Amino acid sequence: MTIFNHEIAQLTIPTPFAVGDVHVYVVKGECITLVDTGPKTKAAWEEVQRQLSGIGLVADDIEQIVLTHHHPDHAGLIEKFPQAEIIGSKQGERFLVRDENFLTLHDSFYNDFFRSMGLPDSYLVLIEKMKEPLLTLGNRGLDSAVSEGDVLKGLPDWTIIETPGHSQGHISLYRENDGLLIGGDVLLAKVSSNPLIEPPFAPFEKRPFPQLQYNESLKRLQMMKLSAVLPGHGPLVTDAASLISHRLKKQHERAMYVKGLLLLKELTAFEICSQLFPSVYRMQLGLTLSETMGQIDYLMAIGEIETVDRRGDAFLYRALTKIKEPV
Repeated sequence: MTIFNHEIAQLTIPTPFAVGDVHVYVVKGECITLVDTGPKTKAAWEEVQRQLSGIGLVADDIEQIVLTHHHPDHAGLIEKFPQAEIIGSKQGERFLVRDENFLTLHDSFYNDFFRSMGLPDSYLVLIEKMKEPLLTLGNRGLDSAVSEGDVLKGLPDWTIIETPGHSQGHISLYRENDGLLIGGDVLLAKVSSNPLIEPPFAPFEKRPFPQLQYNESLKRLQMMKLSAVLPGHGPLVTDAASLISHRLKKQHERAMYVKGLLLLKELTAFEICSQLFPSVYRMQLGLTLSETMGQIDYLMAIGEIETVDRRGDAFLYRALTKIKEPV
């Protein structure tokens, strides 16, 4: 546990996921607020209670919970705080309640999406496996939805900032008077957040383009006066502008490597993925496919590649010869 000042405490909670520990934050004001909860495991719940006790609180003292996003390592324990108001983005609530319409859309979208990427039929079992992390989420919807510019009850200095990309509906909390940002997974010191492909919000809608959203979120943060980013994982970020420049540069370089592959041969997204991540794509297919599609979306947006044909249900991509600077 780290106490940044008398108002904010960082609790570090174990997770069963490859990402490792997750940070959640207690903000003391007129309303005692918990930002994110940790995963739905016995070890996480015991640690949350122990670290709350270390700052003179018990779980029942938490009056509101703000979810930066709906991922299981951040939103798993919401049912453990029945007295607290659950606050977050409306766009992420579908993952929290998981009704029949959402689960049907989930399966239908990924079936069509993976086929469009060129996945062999034998890999489509991934669709069921992708729902397994949802089991480590609490089953409770939002009590209150927030969006850009909203101010939290009892915390008048903190404003909601929409920072989508890593997930749809990702939000951060910003305190302008000292430049603090409680950022969830929008900016991490040691690793680049993976913009994850998610279903659209209704059948027949266009899917979101998370890499493009994520880049715009980073560029927006780069223009803000930030003294520090309190992250969901890893160490404090104290020079956000420089780190963002590094992240955007590296992302553009990865995309140009993908373009280089396509200068040699027309490929499907799955074929690109297997070349980008030859040793891990089978074990981390969901993450590596999202990363691959993010680079494709970026290259398409800046006019570096195009679709040329279909191979069955799958799109084929090829590179154009012109070179552009990062956007």
